[in-house]
Amino acid sequence: MMRFLLFGIIMVLISCNQKESYHFEIGNSEGLTTPEAVRIHMPGLNPREMSLYNGERNVNFQYDELTQDLWFIHHPENHLQYTLKQLSLTAKNTAILKAKKHQGNMELAINNQAVVQYRYEMSYPPEGIDSIYGKSGYIHPLITPRGDTLTRIQPPDHWHHYGLWGPWTHTQVNGQRVDFWNLGEGMGTVLFKEFKNVNAGAVFASLTASQEHIDYKTTESPNVALNEELQIKLWNSDNPDRYVLDYISNFSSPLKEGILFEAYRYGGGIGLRFNERWKADNCTVLTSEGKDRLSADGSNARWCIVSGAASYGGTNGILFMSHPNNRMHPEPMRIWPVDANGGRGDMFFEFCPIRHQEWKIEPDKNYQLQYRMVVFEGELNADEAEAYWQAFAQPPTISLIEN
Repeated sequence: MMRFLLFGIIMVLISCNQKESYHFEIGNSEGLTTPEAVRIHMPGLNPREMSLYNGERNVNFQYDELTQDLWFIHHPENHLQYTLKQLSLTAKNTAILKAKKHQGNMELAINNQAVVQYRYEMSYPPEGIDSIYGKSGYIHPLITPRGDTLTRIQPPDHWHHYGLWGPWTHTQVNGQRVDFWNLGEGMGTVLFKEFKNVNAGAVFASLTASQEHIDYKTTESPNVALNEELQIKLWNSDNPDRYVLDYISNFSSPLKEGILFEAYRYGGGIGLRFNERWKADNCTVLTSEGKDRLSADGSNARWCIVSGAASYGGTNGILFMSHPNNRMHPEPMRIWPVDANGGRGDMFFEFCPIRHQEWKIEPDKNYQLQYRMVVFEGELNADEAEAYWQAFAQPPTISLIEN
């Protein structure tokens, strides 16, 4: 059996006045050959009094107090029917994933290995470089299961690049151009404000952070042009050589006239500046449409595999996926050409929903962009990438069985 995790989000509404037991069944799972994370909306559940069983076997689960969803991993060899019932003294629910603050970062860890760090405190460039390049609210380092760092911050050729992040570039606020990406211009920035939620357990570790897109240009004092809630969720993939990471941005503008995202090759979505060891001759690109690094820039795709040389030999990389509900899906991409950065061919990837068409953000209206990544060691082929995307895009179903 291929050991990678297809994450279908399975949901059913259950009205919970705590019963002694609940029974439900996985549906639409013919041909399933991989583990899959599923959720059930169960408002009012007291998880400390319940345990989950598949037949006689206890199954680890996690209850999200904020969304009131119960999550667990369904394996293909499991029975399709599950029972949630009053807690057995022998049942245990092991916390595999963790979230904790450490030196200005919120770390998300699998089996005590921190693989994702969200920076909530300010980071400033080296001495001698303008402090205007200081920033918070980004992911770095992003680390592979075997310990390679894939992201880079503050490279001398682009001091404003910060690991994994998504500021908007060419925008208009009240008819004036404001740039939240190129920090050196002093027009704007994106900064961490506060944590809304942090969760960790047997199925996932997650954080939800409020971020402010701050306009320094159009008013006498800094002005918030966009409010964003960014959710980062690290999944238990049941595979020591891969993990799955969700990046979900919910945003709105408090401005009376809203904000216009101009069409441009950079901005928003999800962007990643890769480590400095990846050059033109040791990293590759493959998109869902069969494009490679020479042809992918500016094209649209459901998914894109970016891989390169691992520090210990062999390869590692990231599969990027765009959700079908995203604007302009299949989504345009920005991928640096092989002769970029003075011919070095450094690697940069971005899903960029405004690459070919402007986007008017109406005042006080909610918008969302959803992305998923699979960080992997070794190889990940096109068939596997398509299977991951199908599970992301078209989850199966679940139904409640009445007692």
